[in-house]
Amino acid sequence: MSVLKRAAAFVALFLFAVPFAAAQDVTLSSRDGKVELSGTLLGFDGEFYRVETEYGELTVDGSGVLCEGPGCPNLQDFVAEVQMSGSATMGAVLMPALVDAFARRNGYTVSREALDPTRFDLLLTRTETGKLAARFGFRATNTDEGFADLLADEADIVMALREIRAEERINAREAGMGDLTGNNRSRVLALDAVVPVVSPSNPIKGISPLKLAQVFAGDITNWQDLGGPDAPIDLHLPIGSSGLSQAIEDQVMTPAKLSLRDGITRHALPGDLADAVAKDTFALGISSFAERRNTQVLTLTGTCGFSLDAARRTIKTEDYPLTAPMFLYFPARRLPLIAREFLAYTRGAGAQNVIRRAGFVDQTPEEIGIDAQGNRFANAITVAGPETTLQEIQRMAATLTPMARLTTSFRFEAGSIRLDAQSRSNVQQLARALEQGQYDARKMLFVGFSDGNGAAKANRDIALRRAEAVLRAVSAAAVTANLERIDLGVDAFGEAMPMACDDSAWGRQANRRVEVWVR
Repeated sequence: MSVLKRAAAFVALFLFAVPFAAAQDVTLSSRDGKVELSGTLLGFDGEFYRVETEYGELTVDGSGVLCEGPGCPNLQDFVAEVQMSGSATMGAVLMPALVDAFARRNGYTVSREALDPTRFDLLLTRTETGKLAARFGFRATNTDEGFADLLADEADIVMALREIRAEERINAREAGMGDLTGNNRSRVLALDAVVPVVSPSNPIKGISPLKLAQVFAGDITNWQDLGGPDAPIDLHLPIGSSGLSQAIEDQVMTPAKLSLRDGITRHALPGDLADAVAKDTFALGISSFAERRNTQVLTLTGTCGFSLDAARRTIKTEDYPLTAPMFLYFPARRLPLIAREFLAYTRGAGAQNVIRRAGFVDQTPEEIGIDAQGNRFANAITVAGPETTLQEIQRMAATLTPMARLTTSFRFEAGSIRLDAQSRSNVQQLARALEQGQYDARKMLFVGFSDGNGAAKANRDIALRRAEAVLRAVSAAAVTANLERIDLGVDAFGEAMPMACDDSAWGRQANRRVEVWVR
């Protein structure tokens, strides 16, 4: 059956990345001239045409047809186009750095063309021929605008500092863009964290997550209530439409069942927020770890004496509870080849180095030896109670001391057996490493931990089931791996090694985890 006959029989499942500013009439003819299909050309990705016809919207393989009409693209000098919209943090710094590194690696030169304060294009030109190969367009505003542009067919990729909302997911599916939470429709590009920041001249060094929420709800208004001077607290946040601001509400305010007070100073860019806080001794802001600049990041504290600092490793492991993954979302449409190659590049080791140099947290697994794990075992001994026996702590020490912990950890959504967004990305990352043989001839142990609510034996059983579930998920994702070359196992120690205090939702979330240990 010819390409055109197949196209006429099925409505296309894929849309295309390149919308045409003014749709044009075209006629696509099979090379023997026996079949013709006329319609309005909606897009062309260098390989396939997307055409609105009397049969509906169809896709046609360009290799099997000839195109006639005013809308036909120039096949000789085709320029791939892809539009990205969303987070200013990602669009202004991270994504351009990745595009530039990808281009240089593949023989392109890059030039920048500014369009307005929020829009610019990166032009990729073939070094050998001097011909323009691709145009990567950026609109760097905020996450809300990114999803709005996607739904308006004005963007192909959304740069987001939060997960897609239920309403956005429904709207995208109704618009024929598929389920943006499904496989290959979203990706964690890099990692960041929500951090409370103050001026370096401020004497306060730590704050509990609950008190942080109470301050921004207006329940605490004076530094004296936090152990500081008798002075009012000046509050700073990102603008409400930013993904970072929405992550703050989700992770700081919602667990405390509090709402943000009115009158908080808002900033369009995280860097502006950090600069304002750094200059004001009595200011308190919540920003991103990557955009902390010259501020002092407060340690998250708890009533049990545990503390959690935001650092590259604690963000990778999610031991720091207020992590904020940076997402890319793309609908069920076929991107140009160079765009697909770029997205594949962003998963590799070279891209992870670029992410790290740009000031963000990469996803490359690191091995942390026992000596570099701080007070974790001391904390386990300190909080051990009647149900966590010395024998169990000794068993844990004997099991884990000869091994190293990977920064790849797994946590579950609150009240759910579903892995959270960062952990779902970690499944794919670890599966690829297994497929590449990185852990061949080694022992890999998935170790479950729990919070301290409930009986110790029940908590250990729950932690063990979670460890088994993660192992199954990673094994299923590692389709081409020879798992017989790896000694895979599971164990659990329940509440024996807490990361945070159990008296808050944040602490319990940090304690419920599956770690990966290797030898």
